[in-house]
Amino acid sequence: MRKKEKLLSALSHATKAGGGVHTATEIAFMLGEKHTPAFTKFLTDCVRKGVLRRVAAGIFESTITPPDGSTAIYKVVNKLRGDVLNYISLESQLSYTGDISQIVMDRLTVMTKGRSGIFSTPYGVIEFTHTKKTIEAIAPNIYFDSDIKMYRAKTIQALIDLKNCNRNLHMLEA
Repeated sequence: MRKKEKLLSALSHATKAGGGVHTATEIAFMLGEKHTPAFTKFLTDCVRKGVLRRVAAGIFESTITPPDGSTAIYKVVNKLRGDVLNYISLESQLSYTGDISQIVMDRLTVMTKGRSGIFSTPYGVIEFTHTKKTIEAIAPNIYFDSDIKMYRAKTIQALIDLKNCNRNLHMLEA
């Protein structure tokens, strides 16, 4: 079996298991390859030929078996900052809970213990905002959303984060 067919088979199996968004290192592992410059070139060729789509730097999805579009952005968040605590907060969470009337379109605001950063993906912009608060201080005010496999801020935490980040408070419902 050629490497491209092996890749498609591995990605198909991963999607059936709930995957769909993978780092280059994960793809190399699935294929039993080492993540070398030659492997990176192989991935680049697959993107150019339309077999893979690059969703962020070093993160890919199959064009044939893409992830569920309603949860894909959350999978990308976990690939970008999977090694630290992340939770949906600020405007995205306040819109989700109805505490602000505006609906946040094409942007997901995430608080993180990792680095701040903004990433454009096919699913929307992911905005990471670093928090210096300890996990112990945050933990009572977040909950796990099993539908998206991520933590979300409770309303009180989202409001605290909004104020601590000096974000626009005028949109809050009175």
